[in-house]
Amino acid sequence: MSEVKKIATRESYGNALAELGKQHEDIVVLDADLAGATKTSVFMKAFPERHIDCGIAEGNMMGVAAGLAATGKVPFASTFAMFAAGRAFEQVRNSIGYPKLNVKIGATHAGISVGEDGATHQCNEDIALMRTIPGMTVISPADDVEAKAAVAAAYEHEGPVYMRFGRLAVPVINDNADYKFELGKGIVLREGKDVTIIATGLPVANCLEAAEKLAADGIDAKVINIHTIKPLDEELVVAAAKETGKVVTVEEHSVIGGLGSAVCDVLSEKAPTKTLKIGINDVFGESGPAAELVKKYGLDADSIYEQVKAFV
Repeated sequence: MSEVKKIATRESYGNALAELGKQHEDIVVLDADLAGATKTSVFMKAFPERHIDCGIAEGNMMGVAAGLAATGKVPFASTFAMFAAGRAFEQVRNSIGYPKLNVKIGATHAGISVGEDGATHQCNEDIALMRTIPGMTVISPADDVEAKAAVAAAYEHEGPVYMRFGRLAVPVINDNADYKFELGKGIVLREGKDVTIIATGLPVANCLEAAEKLAADGIDAKVINIHTIKPLDEELVVAAAKETGKVVTVEEHSVIGGLGSAVCDVLSEKAPTKTLKIGINDVFGESGPAAELVKKYGLDADSIYEQVKAFV
C-alpha cells in the first residue's frame, strides 16, 4: 500500500499565492520578515515588485495592508498566527475589521504542532480572537488541496478573511479533481449514525482514522470537516446532531472560543445535544517534537478514538 502524501498547509499557502499572482495583478503579498517560514518567498521570487517585507512590525504590516486595500489592491498579509492574531489584534480589529477592508490574513504556524518553538509561538487562541471581529471570515483548511482552494476563495470573497495554516505536514485527504470549496459550507467525509465528529484543520485526517477504529468496535461515526468556522455551516451541524444524538468537536486550538464553542453556541439554541470538546484544555503548550505534542494533547488518531469511545 502506498504511503499517504503529506504536505504542510503553509506550503500550500505559498504555492497558491504564486499561482493566483499569475492570474490577478491586483494581489500584493506582505510578510513580517518571515517569507521563508510562511512560504510567501515563493510569491516573492515570482513577483518581487508585488511583495513587501514589512520587517518585524506586524501591527504596521496590517496598517499597510489596510492602506493597500483602500486603493483597490488585494493584500495578503502573512506571518505566524501568534503575531497575526495576537500581536496585531488591535490593528486587525480597528484598521481592517471596522472599515470592512478587503484584506486577507495568512496566519501560519498555528496550534500546538509548531513544536520546538514552544508555548510563546504555539497560538491556540487565534480562532477565538478572530471570531469576535464582526464581518471577519475565519478559515482553517485540513490539507493541501483544501488550503489552496481556500486561498483562491479568499481572493474572490469581498471582505476581511483570516486563514489558518500549519507548520507540520498533514495527510492529503481530498481529491484535487473532485474537491469543491465553498465558504461557509462543511463537508461530510464519512456517514455514520452513532456519533458525529466535527473537526477542523490538522485533526481532520486523524478523525477519519479514529472513525475506522471505532467502526471495528461497532461504533458508526459520522465525520464532518468544517473548514469555514465563521460563518459556520449551522444547517449541517444541526442536522448531524439530530441524526446521531451525540457530537464531538476536535480542533488544534483551545476548547475555549474555537470550533467547539461555535458548534455549542448553535446547538444550545437550535438542537441541544450532548457534546464533547476535544482540543487544548485551557493550558499553554510546551516545547517538543510536533508529533509527540499532538499525541500528548490528545489530537492523534488513537487519542481521539479513545476519547470518542469513552464518550459514546
